[in-house]
Amino acid sequence: DAGMTELSRRPLSSPARKVAENEVELILRLRRERRLGVKRLRIELERLHGLRLAASTLHMVLARHGLSALPRKRRVRHVPKRYSRPVPGERIQVDSCKIRPGLWQFTAIDDCSRYLVAGLAPRRSAAAALTLLDQMFEEMPFPVQRVQTDRGTEFFAEAVQRRLMAWSVKFRPIPPRSPHLNGKIERAQRTVLEEFWATVDSRAPDVADQLSQWVHHYNWHRPHEALGGLCPIDRVCERLGKTPIWAAVADAYDATKERVQIREHAVELALRRLK
Repeated sequence: DAGMTELSRRPLSSPARKVAENEVELILRLRRERRLGVKRLRIELERLHGLRLAASTLHMVLARHGLSALPRKRRVRHVPKRYSRPVPGERIQVDSCKIRPGLWQFTAIDDCSRYLVAGLAPRRSAAAALTLLDQMFEEMPFPVQRVQTDRGTEFFAEAVQRRLMAWSVKFRPIPPRSPHLNGKIERAQRTVLEEFWATVDSRAPDVADQLSQWVHHYNWHRPHEALGGLCPIDRVCERLGKTPIWAAVADAYDATKERVQIREHAVELALRRLK
């Protein structure tokens, strides 16, 4: 009877095996600690550890250890109305996010291409917003036509709005209690928190340089699901023929229709009705 017992058919050695034991432990640890899917596991393994593995290989490792599917909470969610501007620079969403006490992240993302710009500041202020605007105008490889923000005090400062007017950029804040209108920047900030800040020490002296390197990876190497697997720079190049130049944007800008806006939404609406 003992001789008829089913035995394992696993080979004693696997010289052609693609994943070593230490790499398997690394994959499982990232899966359990950060709850990353297969595609994001592939990105993080290549970025942090220089390990390039196919998605099918990662799925095989996870399935072998019973981690092929992440548990999901059943929630009733409405189907969002998705939109995307056809031209890079036509709408830039800007927001700020607190990382820890004494450290804020200011972020800007292009609605069309998801091209990202991020910077750090010790506090949420108009000076930090101006620094982000200068960084945005310098780093984004296309002209900016409109900036969309929430109703934070740092963005409604007169100096910030005057800077946008000087650059022939429209300032369009969203109504109160409507973060879904800034959905792309909200999702981008969550991505930065999950993929960058989860892997670094926020108190490191070179954390700004590390953030800059990660943003370059995001724009030039990280595939984006909303872009069909393309990187943001791929979408920028794809729409290059439709993207206007700075001179054309400045000519289309009507300075008579722009003015310094007030943060209180009800007062702003009342002033618009008076005019």
